[in-house]
Amino acid sequence: MTERINMNHGAGGEAMQELLRKHILGALADPRPEIGLEQMDDSGVIEGMVFTTDGHTVKPLFYPGGDIGRLAVCGTVNDISAMGAEPVALSLGLIMEDGLELDVLSGVMESIGRTCRECGVPVIAGDTKVVEKGAIDKMMVTTSAVGRTHPALEHNNRVLEEKTGRKQKWLQDSNIMPGDDIVITGTIGDHGIALMSFREGYNFQTTLESDNAPLNLLMKNALEAGGLVAAKDPTRGGVANALNEWAVKSKVGISVDEDKLPFNPQVIAASGLLGIDPLEVGNEGKMLIGVAPDFTEGVLEAIRRSQYGRNACVIGKAQENIRGVVVRTAVGGKRILEPPAGDPVPRIC
Repeated sequence: MTERINMNHGAGGEAMQELLRKHILGALADPRPEIGLEQMDDSGVIEGMVFTTDGHTVKPLFYPGGDIGRLAVCGTVNDISAMGAEPVALSLGLIMEDGLELDVLSGVMESIGRTCRECGVPVIAGDTKVVEKGAIDKMMVTTSAVGRTHPALEHNNRVLEEKTGRKQKWLQDSNIMPGDDIVITGTIGDHGIALMSFREGYNFQTTLESDNAPLNLLMKNALEAGGLVAAKDPTRGGVANALNEWAVKSKVGISVDEDKLPFNPQVIAASGLLGIDPLEVGNEGKMLIGVAPDFTEGVLEAIRRSQYGRNACVIGKAQENIRGVVVRTAVGGKRILEPPAGDPVPRIC
């Protein structure tokens, strides 16, 4: 029987990783990039330039706290920022269904403009296509971005080497070492749960909104504090997938304290009703950050100065005596946090 693509292949979990390894990356291997596809970091680096691209298929186009336009800008800016780079400019691709209301297009474009002004990253190139009715669901948006080495990254790496002897150039998934603290910049699961509650019409009586946010200024503050070794925005597959990627690529175990995980009570309530682990739900305005332990308090103080980092906290630590990701429960037990096969909430980004 012929194998076919299914929804899990685009959901950020193990099924997508297998698809990439077996059917995509091998055809595109190229030894030239400093950081290329085989590392599977948030962005690639070639000749000193940082580059990333994202496709967005969120349903519905507008939801509490965001829309496909804000989502597109934030997601791409955050991927560049997660490498320790400074996003400079964006390109924008619009694919629209025949019959899309012009008011919808205008609303999306106004949101893109506002978000670009907020983060200081302009759109400087783009492309527009229209396809026949039924070929897509209303509208899809693709964004790409180019970035450069952040001046604060050079400071970050210098003080890290002076104090710990560790040398690095970029904030890569493979940089985590035993003893490093794991920081998250705010509450977990807000985007996926808010969007699904709105889309599916569940009567949770919730005021929960998506966490859509550009994090380049937050990352600037964190880098200026020094001691960052890695960063990752936990989008598809959520915190569970991001932590497991770190554990595999860095060849370390990661221990997470359940009672330190920051959740909005509405996320906990909705997840319980739906049987969803909120650690597997996508986020669009949070950053996981690995920090050398001597720098943790300074980094937390710097992050909390940002409007999008006020609830930042340490949730765990990298260790050498465990495998994978282990959650220490509030009652003293332990459970393995596996990477999800796919996102339990489809079409949220």
